[in-house]
Amino acid sequence: MERMGHGKAQWRERLTTRRIARTGDEQASAAVRLTALIGEIESGPLGRPLRTATIAAYLPQPPEPGDTGMLDALVATGATVIVPKVAPGPPAPLDWARYEDAGQLVVARFGLREPAGAAVGIDAVGGADVVLVPALGVDRRGVRLGRGAGYYDRTLGAAADAALVAVVYDDELFDELPEDPLDVRVGWVLRPGTGFTPLT
Repeated sequence: MERMGHGKAQWRERLTTRRIARTGDEQASAAVRLTALIGEIESGPLGRPLRTATIAAYLPQPPEPGDTGMLDALVATGATVIVPKVAPGPPAPLDWARYEDAGQLVVARFGLREPAGAAVGIDAVGGADVVLVPALGVDRRGVRLGRGAGYYDRTLGAAADAALVAVVYDDELFDELPEDPLDVRVGWVLRPGTGFTPLT
Protein backbone atom coordinates (compact mmCIF):
# COMPACT_ATOMS: atom_id res chain seq x y z
CA MET A 1 0.00 0.00 0.00
CA GLU A 2 1.13 3.55 -0.77
CA ARG A 3 2.48 5.77 1.98
CA MET A 4 3.68 9.36 1.79
CA GLY A 5 5.10 11.64 4.45
CA HIS A 6 3.00 14.69 3.63
CA GLY A 7 0.26 16.64 5.36
CA LYS A 8 -3.41 16.60 4.50
CA ALA A 9 -3.23 19.40 1.93
CA GLN A 10 -0.63 17.55 -0.12
CA TRP A 11 -2.59 14.29 0.11
CA ARG A 12 -5.81 16.01 -0.97
CA GLU A 13 -4.12 17.67 -3.92
CA ARG A 14 -2.57 14.44 -5.13
CA LEU A 15 -5.65 12.29 -4.66
CA THR A 16 -7.98 14.87 -6.21
CA THR A 17 -5.69 15.14 -9.24
CA ARG A 18 -5.61 11.35 -9.55
CA ARG A 19 -9.40 11.13 -9.39
CA ILE A 20 -9.90 13.79 -12.03
CA ALA A 21 -7.58 11.82 -14.33
CA ARG A 22 -9.73 8.67 -14.12
CA THR A 23 -11.49 7.87 -17.39
CA GLY A 24 -15.24 7.85 -17.79
CA ASP A 25 -15.08 4.12 -18.45
CA GLU A 26 -13.21 3.54 -15.20
CA GLN A 27 -15.75 5.56 -13.24
CA ALA A 28 -18.67 3.78 -14.90
CA SER A 29 -17.16 0.35 -14.26
CA ALA A 30 -16.62 1.20 -10.60
CA ALA A 31 -20.22 2.38 -10.28
CA VAL A 32 -21.57 -0.86 -11.75
CA ARG A 33 -19.40 -2.92 -9.41
CA LEU A 34 -20.38 -0.93 -6.33
CA THR A 35 -24.07 -1.30 -7.16
CA ALA A 36 -23.60 -5.05 -7.55
CA LEU A 37 -21.73 -5.26 -4.24
CA ILE A 38 -24.01 -3.11 -2.13
CA GLY A 39 -26.17 -6.03 -1.02
CA GLU A 40 -23.14 -7.51 0.75
CA ILE A 41 -23.68 -4.83 3.37
CA GLU A 42 -26.01 -7.39 5.00
CA SER A 43 -23.24 -9.90 5.69
CA GLY A 44 -20.63 -7.20 6.31
CA PRO A 45 -21.14 -4.07 8.38
CA LEU A 46 -24.90 -4.47 8.88
CA GLY A 47 -25.11 -8.12 9.86
CA ARG A 48 -28.87 -8.41 9.34
CA PRO A 49 -31.48 -8.01 6.57
CA LEU A 50 -31.50 -4.67 4.81
CA ARG A 51 -35.28 -4.44 4.82
CA THR A 52 -35.15 -3.57 8.53
CA ALA A 53 -32.26 -1.12 8.26
CA THR A 54 -31.68 2.60 7.90
CA ILE A 55 -28.72 3.48 5.71
CA ALA A 56 -27.28 6.99 5.67
CA ALA A 57 -25.66 7.37 2.25
CA TYR A 58 -24.49 10.19 0.02
CA LEU A 59 -25.02 11.11 -3.63
CA PRO A 60 -21.74 10.54 -5.51
CA GLN A 61 -20.57 13.25 -7.87
CA PRO A 62 -18.07 12.43 -10.63
CA PRO A 63 -15.26 11.56 -10.20
CA GLU A 64 -16.33 10.03 -6.87
CA PRO A 65 -16.82 6.24 -7.01
CA GLY A 66 -20.40 5.09 -7.48
CA ASP A 67 -23.67 6.65 -8.58
CA THR A 68 -27.34 6.63 -7.62
CA GLY A 69 -27.53 2.97 -8.65
CA MET A 70 -26.12 2.08 -5.21
CA LEU A 71 -28.90 3.97 -3.48
CA ASP A 72 -31.59 2.57 -5.77
CA ALA A 73 -30.37 -0.95 -4.99
CA LEU A 74 -30.66 -0.23 -1.26
CA VAL A 75 -34.18 1.22 -1.64
CA ALA A 76 -35.20 -1.87 -3.64
CA THR A 77 -34.42 -4.07 -0.62
CA GLY A 78 -36.86 -2.13 1.54
CA ALA A 79 -34.16 -0.28 3.45
CA THR A 80 -34.76 3.30 4.54
CA VAL A 81 -32.14 5.49 2.84
CA ILE A 82 -31.31 9.02 3.94
CA VAL A 83 -28.89 11.40 2.25
CA PRO A 84 -27.38 14.76 3.25
CA LYS A 85 -28.82 18.22 2.81
CA VAL A 86 -26.20 20.95 3.35
CA ALA A 87 -27.58 23.92 5.26
CA PRO A 88 -26.58 27.54 4.56
CA GLY A 89 -23.80 29.05 6.60
CA PRO A 90 -20.43 27.76 7.81
CA PRO A 91 -19.69 24.02 8.02
CA ALA A 92 -22.02 22.33 10.51
CA PRO A 93 -23.51 18.88 11.13
CA LEU A 94 -25.32 17.67 8.02
CA ASP A 95 -29.10 17.63 7.78
CA TRP A 96 -30.74 14.63 6.13
CA ALA A 97 -33.64 13.79 3.82
CA ARG A 98 -35.29 10.55 2.71
CA TYR A 99 -34.06 9.23 -0.65
CA GLU A 100 -36.65 7.54 -2.87
CA ASP A 101 -35.22 7.77 -6.39
CA ALA A 102 -33.04 9.96 -8.60
CA GLY A 103 -36.09 11.71 -10.06
CA GLN A 104 -36.63 13.61 -6.80
CA LEU A 105 -33.18 15.20 -6.79
CA VAL A 106 -32.41 18.88 -7.30
CA VAL A 107 -29.11 20.75 -7.52
CA ALA A 108 -28.37 22.50 -4.24
CA ARG A 109 -25.45 24.13 -2.42
CA PHE A 110 -21.94 23.56 -3.82
CA GLY A 111 -23.58 21.99 -6.90
CA LEU A 112 -24.46 18.89 -4.88
CA ARG A 113 -27.69 17.01 -5.48
CA GLU A 114 -30.22 16.43 -2.74
CA PRO A 115 -33.87 15.42 -2.42
CA ALA A 116 -36.35 18.22 -3.07
CA GLY A 117 -38.44 17.18 -0.05
CA ALA A 118 -38.25 18.39 3.49
CA ALA A 119 -35.28 17.57 5.69
CA VAL A 120 -35.73 15.11 8.55
CA GLY A 121 -33.23 16.79 10.88
CA ILE A 122 -29.57 16.48 11.82
CA ASP A 123 -30.41 13.88 14.46
CA ALA A 124 -31.66 11.43 11.81
CA VAL A 125 -28.14 10.05 11.35
CA GLY A 126 -28.28 8.87 14.96
CA GLY A 127 -30.85 6.27 13.90
CA ALA A 128 -28.74 4.92 11.04
CA ASP A 129 -27.41 1.37 11.16
CA VAL A 130 -24.75 2.03 8.51
CA VAL A 131 -23.29 5.30 7.20
CA LEU A 132 -21.68 5.29 3.75
CA VAL A 133 -19.11 8.09 3.90
CA PRO A 134 -17.40 9.80 0.95
CA ALA A 135 -13.61 9.92 1.11
CA LEU A 136 -10.61 10.75 -1.05
CA GLY A 137 -8.75 7.97 0.74
CA VAL A 138 -8.75 5.87 3.89
CA ASP A 139 -6.04 4.02 5.76
CA ARG A 140 -5.92 0.66 7.49
CA ARG A 141 -6.49 2.29 10.88
CA GLY A 142 -9.79 3.79 9.67
CA VAL A 143 -8.44 7.32 9.21
CA ARG A 144 -10.46 8.95 6.44
CA LEU A 145 -9.34 11.86 4.27
CA GLY A 146 -12.24 14.06 3.21
CA ARG A 147 -12.31 17.28 1.25
CA GLY A 148 -11.41 19.39 4.25
CA ALA A 149 -14.57 21.29 5.19
CA GLY A 150 -15.30 18.99 8.13
CA TYR A 151 -19.01 18.39 7.52
CA TYR A 152 -18.74 14.66 8.13
CA ASP A 153 -16.46 14.90 11.15
CA ARG A 154 -19.06 17.23 12.67
CA THR A 155 -21.80 14.73 11.80
CA LEU A 156 -20.45 11.26 12.53
CA GLY A 157 -20.18 11.73 16.27
CA ALA A 158 -23.99 11.51 16.37
CA ALA A 159 -23.85 8.11 14.63
CA ALA A 160 -22.08 6.40 17.51
CA ASP A 161 -23.95 3.10 17.07
CA ALA A 162 -23.65 2.94 13.28
CA ALA A 163 -21.09 1.08 11.19
CA LEU A 164 -19.09 3.75 9.31
CA VAL A 165 -18.02 2.77 5.80
CA ALA A 166 -15.67 4.84 3.61
CA VAL A 167 -16.33 4.39 -0.14
CA VAL A 168 -13.18 4.68 -2.29
CA TYR A 169 -11.54 3.31 -5.42
CA ASP A 170 -9.39 0.20 -5.12
CA ASP A 171 -6.10 2.12 -5.02
CA GLU A 172 -7.25 4.58 -2.35
CA LEU A 173 -6.63 2.37 0.70
CA PHE A 174 -3.31 3.35 2.29
CA ASP A 175 -1.10 2.20 5.13
CA GLU A 176 -1.27 5.55 6.91
CA LEU A 177 -2.85 8.96 6.32
CA PRO A 178 -2.38 12.12 8.39
CA GLU A 179 -4.89 12.48 11.23
CA ASP A 180 -6.16 15.35 13.35
CA PRO A 181 -7.52 14.98 16.90
CA LEU A 182 -11.13 15.70 15.83
CA ASP A 183 -11.15 13.23 12.93
CA VAL A 184 -13.69 10.43 13.25
CA ARG A 185 -12.36 7.03 12.17
CA VAL A 186 -14.38 4.57 10.11
CA GLY A 187 -14.59 0.84 10.69
CA TRP A 188 -15.03 -0.38 7.12
CA VAL A 189 -14.02 0.39 3.57
CA LEU A 190 -16.02 -0.38 0.41
CA ARG A 191 -14.08 -0.70 -2.86
CA PRO A 192 -15.28 -1.77 -6.32
CA GLY A 193 -12.79 -4.62 -6.60
CA THR A 194 -12.95 -6.10 -3.12
CA GLY A 195 -16.29 -5.13 -1.58
CA PHE A 196 -16.61 -4.50 2.15
CA THR A 197 -13.43 -4.86 4.21
CA PRO A 198 -13.18 -4.30 7.98
CA LEU A 199 -10.44 -1.96 9.17
CA THR A 200 -8.45 -2.22 12.39
